[in-house]
Amino acid sequence: MPNPFDNPNPAGAFDDFLRTVAPAAKTRHAWTPADGPMPALYLSHGAPPLFDDPHWINQLFGWAQNLPTPRAVLIVSAHWESQSAMLSSPVAATPLVYDFGGFAQRYFEMTYATPDATTLAAQVAALMPDTESLHTSATRGLDHGAWVPLKVMYPYADVPVLQLSMPTHDPQKLLDLGRRLRPLREQGVLVIGSGYMTHGLPYITRDMIMYGTIPGWSSEFDAWSTEALLRGDIDTLADYRRAPGMPYAHPTVEHFTPLFITMGAATDATAAPKMIISDYAMGMAKRSFQVA
Repeated sequence: MPNPFDNPNPAGAFDDFLRTVAPAAKTRHAWTPADGPMPALYLSHGAPPLFDDPHWINQLFGWAQNLPTPRAVLIVSAHWESQSAMLSSPVAATPLVYDFGGFAQRYFEMTYATPDATTLAAQVAALMPDTESLHTSATRGLDHGAWVPLKVMYPYADVPVLQLSMPTHDPQKLLDLGRRLRPLREQGVLVIGSGYMTHGLPYITRDMIMYGTIPGWSSEFDAWSTEALLRGDIDTLADYRRAPGMPYAHPTVEHFTPLFITMGAATDATAAPKMIISDYAMGMAKRSFQVA
């Protein structure tokens, strides 16, 4: 079976994007209080081969183009789980985490030197209850669940970014954490839960890779989650282990549960979100949305 990641020009689509499309980012206006709160996002972040997918690049960049440039970004990625909440290093240009393998060397050489995020770190810490410690790492940078999509959405690395770890997969606790973060939106901070709406990597087949075949477990789970989101049915979403398509859609749940951070940060978690991306990659649902 041919390897679709065996690309003679890795990230070539991203290089084309930087030359031809990315300069439009300079026309965005910076967030001001007159814009109202920034939305909160749930996005399916993809892996490094996203940089070879011009369609996906255009989807993410177009999303960012329709928003004011935030003062900062706070992102919770599926790829950083911890027993208690932690923040990545706020130091400017902290080296990235290359938490993947088997891809071209080009992806391990990519950088994303964002500005100092010390102010955001202090804002987040002030929102945490006194009974819960919030440790800030001196060295940990952004993992690929953060820097891969953000490198497309904000290609000039001109927005401060912090990553918050996932301290639990309990939906109620994540909703509560999202609620604590909600005031950041009123200060121009973009809050993002970064996962993947279906993530059945052990069950990927040749037809999914080569022809984009969508298995029933992926389409069924995506339809179930979309219907629940549009109804504002948080209780159903929280009962995700009994959803159609499980456990194939999520053999482990860390790519779904960031959704609860996003919904907790919403002004009204029962309001229907705005669906932004609703297609598939290699048979897995890329569904991504924003809440007001």
